[in-house]
Amino acid sequence: MKYYIIAGEASGDLHGSNLIKSIYHEDNKADIRFWGGDLMQNAGGTLVKHYKELAFMGFLEVVLNLKTILNNIKTCKIDIENFQPDVIVFIDYPGFNMRIATWAKERNIPTHYYISPQIWAWKENRIKAIKRDVDYMYVILPFEKDFL
Repeated sequence: MKYYIIAGEASGDLHGSNLIKSIYHEDNKADIRFWGGDLMQNAGGTLVKHYKELAFMGFLEVVLNLKTILNNIKTCKIDIENFQPDVIVFIDYPGFNMRIATWAKERNIPTHYYISPQIWAWKENRIKAIKRDVDYMYVILPFEKDFL
């Protein structure tokens, strides 16, 4: 099976590396491409873009790097189209991942979200987009299941 995983932060890299190890344990012929970091790269698969190239914090930094961010979204979509995965797995990083989820859903690519964005803490309105664009949600906090 072909897996495309997107993690845009250090914590996502850690969780993604454990996910990749688990995937290979269950599917030793898995073909995995990902956006992540060193831990995921050490776990196996093909690194497309390192999360350190994606880290823009704060309103001003995002505005100043908007062209780069939009370019990254475009690059990701092209890479997914070329790879033709059986599934896309998103790890947190909602500003980027929810845009890709909407796009993937339009193309009937199964979408899984591993570690839900903290919509209960802020941006509660994202729940509508999650319900529309994410096929499977995997949560880590006990109350998130009921919340979602």
